[in-house]
Amino acid sequence: MKAVVRLVLLTLLILGSSMARELAPKVQVYSRKPGDFGKPNVLICHTTGFHPPVISIELLKNGQVIPGVRQTDLAFEENWHYHLTSFVDFIPKNGDEYTCKVTHNGKPKTYIWEPDV
Repeated sequence: MKAVVRLVLLTLLILGSSMARELAPKVQVYSRKPGDFGKPNVLICHTTGFHPPVISIELLKNGQVIPGVRQTDLAFEENWHYHLTSFVDFIPKNGDEYTCKVTHNGKPKTYIWEPDV
């Protein structure tokens, strides 16, 4: 019985993923608190609604990778669209540019954080 259930689940997984088409991620770049310069904050890059789950997220300061970035587990919704979030503690400084570089299926795109000040 367990073997039959596993086979059915595996078949559904294969059929579901093969029926899903490629979808580019929707990306939001924001900070946990208002973007006050000189005050500790968290830079967040949230990607959602993409398929397949081949994706990488880099948080950058002036084009350089910010160390200490953490990431949630890759998760999916029932329609086989995925979501993933990366975040890092930072202290925004006037004149610095903070960006999120998302590469999905080998196609990179950069998104700029706009402070709320």
